[in-house]
Amino acid sequence: MTTSAGFVALIGEPNAGKSTLLNRMVGAKVSIVTHKVQTTRARIRGVALEGEAQLVFVDTPGLFRPRRRLDRAMVAAAWSGAADADLVVLLIEAHRGLTEGVQAILDGLGEKVRSGVTPESGPTKVALAINKIDRVEAPVLLALTQKMNEAFPFAETFMISAEKGYGVDVLRKWLASEMPEGPWLYPEDQIADLPMRMIAAEMTREKLTLRLHQELPYQLTVETESWEERKDGSARIDQLIYVTRDGHKGIVLGNKGETIKAVSKAAREEMEEFLGRRVHLFLQVKVRPGWLDDAERYSEMGLEFKDGN
Repeated sequence: MTTSAGFVALIGEPNAGKSTLLNRMVGAKVSIVTHKVQTTRARIRGVALEGEAQLVFVDTPGLFRPRRRLDRAMVAAAWSGAADADLVVLLIEAHRGLTEGVQAILDGLGEKVRSGVTPESGPTKVALAINKIDRVEAPVLLALTQKMNEAFPFAETFMISAEKGYGVDVLRKWLASEMPEGPWLYPEDQIADLPMRMIAAEMTREKLTLRLHQELPYQLTVETESWEERKDGSARIDQLIYVTRDGHKGIVLGNKGETIKAVSKAAREEMEEFLGRRVHLFLQVKVRPGWLDDAERYSEMGLEFKDGN
């Protein structure tokens, strides 16, 4: 049997369902999924097998109008992930259709992706995945499909529900058929190229994002400070939660520590399910005013740190 492997970039507006689709494709949770937009920061690679093809999914940050340094780094990472991929899948929400944001992405695709490849390799194929199809009627879907394909020359169009799994197998099979021949890029049992320390940190950050309902989630980050394997097979994980202000620390801790306790419990349970063993999780909150402008933090998130405000 001939093997094939390649990279698939998932792009779209914030909250289009990219992380949900990645987790569905891989069959495990490797990317943050929350109701808040812009939660994916790093370009998380999830690895899936389809027959003899290995699909390496790049879950890029959502494309939006950047305002801060972190925003600009996230948008740059999204476009870089698309330009470097063998295939690009644009996710849009069925009930929102061709928004201004989607149109801006289409303009960028023509400019950055198709013109960014060498003539020998040919243009990068871009597929359209209309997500959340359960929210609209069939006539609306058909009209949107026609409108989108008039706006951009998509290689294929798929109608899916990443959350419920509708149409995902068909999309995965097509992606597998388009992968270039070659050896697999990762071991058969590997589902992500993020180290477990970072996956664990992302799990805790997700729980914080779900728990806190202010803009605070975008002003905090989580790092796994230490990971100790114990003789009984369990793991002790110590994590630091960095916030930018003293007032934010109190919000994360909550009244009598109830918020941090709830976050710790939820994160620990998810880590135990993911790892298949007991986890002892210890969280600490620290104030670091300049972490949003700290080059080292960007590097750890897989983002490029650029000078300027």
